[in-house]
Amino acid sequence: MRKGFLTVAAVGLLATGSLTACGDDSAGTEAGSDTKAKIGVILPDSKSSARWETADRRFLEEAFKAAGVEYDIQNAQNDKNAFQTIADQMITNGATVLMIVNLDSGTGKAVLDKAKSQGVATIDYDRLTLGGSAEYYVSFDNEAVGKLQGEGLSKCLADQGVQKPTIAYLNGSPTDNNATLFKAGYDSVLKPKFDSGEYTKGPEQSVPDWDPAQGATLFEQMLTQTGGKIDGVLSANDGLGNAAISVLKKNKLNGKVPVTGQDADLQGLQNILAGDQCMTVYKAVKQEADAAAELAISIAKGERKDTGQTVKDPESGRDVPARLLEPKLIYKENVKDVVADGYVDKAKLCEGSFAKLCADAGIS
Repeated sequence: MRKGFLTVAAVGLLATGSLTACGDDSAGTEAGSDTKAKIGVILPDSKSSARWETADRRFLEEAFKAAGVEYDIQNAQNDKNAFQTIADQMITNGATVLMIVNLDSGTGKAVLDKAKSQGVATIDYDRLTLGGSAEYYVSFDNEAVGKLQGEGLSKCLADQGVQKPTIAYLNGSPTDNNATLFKAGYDSVLKPKFDSGEYTKGPEQSVPDWDPAQGATLFEQMLTQTGGKIDGVLSANDGLGNAAISVLKKNKLNGKVPVTGQDADLQGLQNILAGDQCMTVYKAVKQEADAAAELAISIAKGERKDTGQTVKDPESGRDVPARLLEPKLIYKENVKDVVADGYVDKAKLCEGSFAKLCADAGIS
C-alpha cells in the first residue's frame, strides 16, 4: 500500500484559512496560511464494480493534477481494517481533506468522526454515511437511478410482449445506503404493478458486498426455487446483472429474460450489445469526480460552497449539503452515447466478436 501523498506539482499550493462548518454537526477546520492542501481519497473495492478503479480514480486524479494539489487515492479492497488504517495514515500524513466511499456506515462514521476530531474536513463520496459527520455529500440521485431501472425493465418486458411476468430482485449490499435508495426507486415503478396483478413478485435477495459470485449463487437458487419461472431480473448493478446472465446462459435463457444493470461498465455494455442485458444506468462519473474535487479543493482553501441542495441523513436527521447529479438510461440504441462521452474505451468495447455488434449499434 502506497504511503504518504503524491506531490503532483510544486506550484498551485492552496492556502487554507478557517473553514466555515457545513451543517450543525460539521467540523470547523483551522489551518495556517502556509498549510498545503492534501486530499486523501479512500475507494471501497475493485470487485463490486469496475468503475472505482477505471473511472473514479482516473477522473479524481485528473482533477487534482489540474489543480496542482497533493493527493493520495487508495483502495480498501472491501477490508474494513484496511479502510481504517488507510484513513489513519492519511490523517497522520497531513491530510487537510478526507473523501471516503464507505464500506458500511459504522466503519465510515468511525473514520469521519476521527477525522473531525483531528480538524480534517470530510466528504462522503457516492455513498452517504448514515449518522456520519461529513461536511458534504456528492453522488447521483440514487432513487432516480432505481426508478430508471424499474422503467427500463418494464419497457424491455413490454417490448418482448411478456404477460404477467414474474420478477426476481438481486438487490445491492444491505450495508450500502445507496442500495436502499436504488430499491426505493425501482419499487416506486414495480410495486404498483405487483399490487395490481400486472406483474408477479418473485424471489428477492440482497447480495452481501455487491459480490457477483454470491449474486450468481443466489440467482441460481432463485431459478431452481421457481422451476425456471423468472421472466425478468431487477439486478441492482452491472456486476450482479452479469452474475444473473451467467446463470441464464447455463440454462439457455440468456436473451430471453430481460436483466437490468447500472454503472455502464464495459462488461455491462457488451452484454447489452449481445442482447443478454436489456439496459443499464449511466452515471457520468467524471461529473461526480469533478464536483467532489471542486468541493475538496474549496474546503482546503477555507471556502464554504453553497451547493443549493441537501440530503437528510435518515439516522441523525441532519441535512447534509449535497451535490446530486442526474443519471441516464441506456439501451442498445444509445450505448454510443457512453462511448462518445469517453467513459469506456471503444477499442476494448468493440474488440473481437463485438466489432460487428458495435457497428450495428452505430458506434463508429
